[in-house]
Amino acid sequence: MAHMEKLKTRFAPSPTGYLHVGGARTALFNFLLARKTDGTFMLRIEDTDVDRHQEDAIAKIVDDLRWLGLTWDEGIDLGPAGEIIYKGPCAPYRQSERLDIYARHVQQLLDEGKAYYAFDTSEELDAKRKAAEAAKIGFKYPRPAKFPTAAEAEAAKAAGRPVVVRFVCPGEDLTIHDEAFGDVTVPASEMEDFIIRKGDGYPTFYLANVVDDAMMGTSLICRGQEFLGQTWRQSALRRALGFAEPKFAHLPLIMDMQGRKLSKRDGDVEVHSFRVAGYLPETLVNFIALLGWSPPGDKEKMTLAEMIELFSIDRIGKSNAKFDRAKLLAFNTDACATATPERLLECFKDYLSLNKTPFPAGDDKMLAHLLAICHGFRTFADVVTKAGVLFGPDDAFTYEAKAVDKVLRKSDGFAVLADVRAMLAALPEEPLPSGRGSPETERPLPSGRGSPETERPLPSGRGSPFSREAVQKAMDDFVAAKGLGMGKVAQPLRVAVTGTTISPGIAETLEILGREKTLARIDRCLSLCKP
Repeated sequence: MAHMEKLKTRFAPSPTGYLHVGGARTALFNFLLARKTDGTFMLRIEDTDVDRHQEDAIAKIVDDLRWLGLTWDEGIDLGPAGEIIYKGPCAPYRQSERLDIYARHVQQLLDEGKAYYAFDTSEELDAKRKAAEAAKIGFKYPRPAKFPTAAEAEAAKAAGRPVVVRFVCPGEDLTIHDEAFGDVTVPASEMEDFIIRKGDGYPTFYLANVVDDAMMGTSLICRGQEFLGQTWRQSALRRALGFAEPKFAHLPLIMDMQGRKLSKRDGDVEVHSFRVAGYLPETLVNFIALLGWSPPGDKEKMTLAEMIELFSIDRIGKSNAKFDRAKLLAFNTDACATATPERLLECFKDYLSLNKTPFPAGDDKMLAHLLAICHGFRTFADVVTKAGVLFGPDDAFTYEAKAVDKVLRKSDGFAVLADVRAMLAALPEEPLPSGRGSPETERPLPSGRGSPETERPLPSGRGSPFSREAVQKAMDDFVAAKGLGMGKVAQPLRVAVTGTTISPGIAETLEILGREKTLARIDRCLSLCKP
């Protein structure tokens, strides 16, 4: 498929929860194939599994795809009020609203003798399986010599028996060509008559999937390798119904670093979890693109536009992909370091909307300032860890015993802290007109944050009595007069005002707190921690 025609691809998830990263990869690859060929990408919902269906999961899936930056040309979507809407000529795009369509095709197969009613109970089926096991033969559903009539099926249903419809599987080998895995042949001896309509009247995945793909014009089906083994069933159904066969491209399995199929035992595996954890969407998209696909030249860092340009089926591998969380975290660290301040702020605000933090969510200038002084963070969660304590009550945080012992008790930290307190108390504080977190002026950031000399805000005016500059100068003068290294002063201060040895630069930290809160926290530390 070096020169591909315009493709119509689809992503057809089952709404059972948030979008799994494996599903996100499937959506991404289908999106890339459609965009690469100037084709059509469709979003369809397969909701015939009544027991596992979660109605609110449709909105979750749509939201996850939007967050990843994946757009679709037709299919299911959400309206302004969160209501489900359809766009495109093949509506409805959810299977539970297409039951009459499936019923017609099931009836066609029944009328042509290509399917038949069956009404075995679960106990009867179990007995047949056990008999096959005892005989040491593989169980295959025994096709009846004479197919039950519709009247007999109705009588069985009235008697309380489960009535299903089974497809008459072909009596010959089937070969499916896959664009990634090549030809896959399934011997007739391994096939059995499978269910296409369940006892509750809903179609099985096999039938609904085939009918929808045919009626909606899907020309290439790209999905996980776990579906490859059942593709023969869909191929057989297509032939029986007279449908054209689309192309297939199955994707290698995604495994954890121990070689096991990726699951929740290895940590969060849902797109939403990474969003809540503070990852950039473009990082996750970049990372999952490499799970089974090798770009030309072994290129790893790519934008979505670059992926569209480079993507091709012939570079999809057969070997299992490994979900390396350390690599993902490194990708995100690099992406945060090179993103524009505007992009970081946009994503940071999204992160804050999903997490309870003490940060002033509506204060863009302060949020931008926090991102700047916490540069080098791996995820937005690091920003909260580093600076969240600065926005909580002065008596709400605890002092880490290890930090107190190492920085204050096992050195002259308490004495240094008392002297520094006196020095800081001598600095005047000019109250901000609109309170802490409402910067009055801006100053340049150090270069190296993704754009040169980017502006960042100051919580207090440049050169004001308790600005970063004023605090830094006072501390420089203090360490020079005492003959101390800056670490011997900064670390005791940091422990006193945050309870830990982790915070933004000490001058920025004190600037955000302001003089009175700084002094209050130092006093609390001396009162609670000093022997």
